[in-house]
Amino acid sequence: MKKSAPRRALIAGNWKMHATRAEAVALIDSIKEAAGARDREVVIAPPYTALETAARAIEGTAIGLAGQNLHWEPKGAFTGEISGEMLKDAGCTYVIVGHSERRQYFGETNETVRQKIEAALRVALKPIMCIGETLREREGGNTLPVIERQVRDGLAGFGRDVVRGLTIAYEPVWAIGTGKTATQEQAQEVHAAIRTLLKELAGDTGSEAVRVLYGGSVKADNIDTLMAQPDIDGALVGGASLDAAAFSRIIGFR
Repeated sequence: MKKSAPRRALIAGNWKMHATRAEAVALIDSIKEAAGARDREVVIAPPYTALETAARAIEGTAIGLAGQNLHWEPKGAFTGEISGEMLKDAGCTYVIVGHSERRQYFGETNETVRQKIEAALRVALKPIMCIGETLREREGGNTLPVIERQVRDGLAGFGRDVVRGLTIAYEPVWAIGTGKTATQEQAQEVHAAIRTLLKELAGDTGSEAVRVLYGGSVKADNIDTLMAQPDIDGALVGGASLDAAAFSRIIGFR
């Protein structure tokens, strides 16, 4: 089954707390060739300390730069935090918001996710909003209600024009860093439900413009199957994005 709209695929590599500046340059140099395909977009999210170095390394390439998080305030006494303006100044065009590790380890909620999306939009950063259920929620049959609540709460108060310009990443918490991956059927079921909800929030045309990525142990050997699904528009890649050969193969999905 083919995708219902010509959405340009997006492959985003979340490096998490990995890579020195030298390691960032080496990794970027190794994926430049793969990232040159015009029918797909490639974004990397290095740690804060490597952002400026990465920005220089990707000059002249088609690779985009993302922050891994941001604070909802533009500035202030928030030790250890980073603002949207700072990310823009470092060369970012995207920012990841509400990653499950931020929710799990740092207490982020649907409301703080909404605030961070608002902060990103104020400085023209493109948010990648992450959502996903825990193993307990999936085994309890609550996957779709949890996803719906995260989407509705995270996008509360935003108009259709705003929603249609966002990117959503569905990443089942039970599949992140565990080696487990949702089956293609499980992933497509949730992506289709998100698309249906987006029709309400952004209209029929707007919902077709939103890219919905899959995240959760994405690897070189499962990317083709995932990307064949009609409502999967790309991938948010964790550990595999640190392996140049694996990430290049993911970027070059068939």
